[in-house]
Amino acid sequence: MNIYDVIKKPLITEKTTVEKDDKNVISFVVNAAANKIEIKTAVEQLFANAQVDSVRTVNVAGKSKRTVHGVGKRSNWKKAYVTLKEGSNVDFFEA
Repeated sequence: MNIYDVIKKPLITEKTTVEKDDKNVISFVVNAAANKIEIKTAVEQLFANAQVDSVRTVNVAGKSKRTVHGVGKRSNWKKAYVTLKEGSNVDFFEA
């Protein structure tokens, strides 16, 4: 699997921003078929200063939503919490 297929986008919320500052943990929305080893290699190749310590993954179930045409369902997706080693950092908003 290509590294650009593994990581879809960074997950930037209030909770993930606090974790990034306090625990050096960054979060990504990843491909549902990706495993922890593929996620680790993709992060290390995409970001030059990143040295991954550990990876935790969560399968998130899609919510049920009511629409005009009845009840629909959002897609399931996978989230990855990547813990970086001390001294490593990733900046999404570099100038």
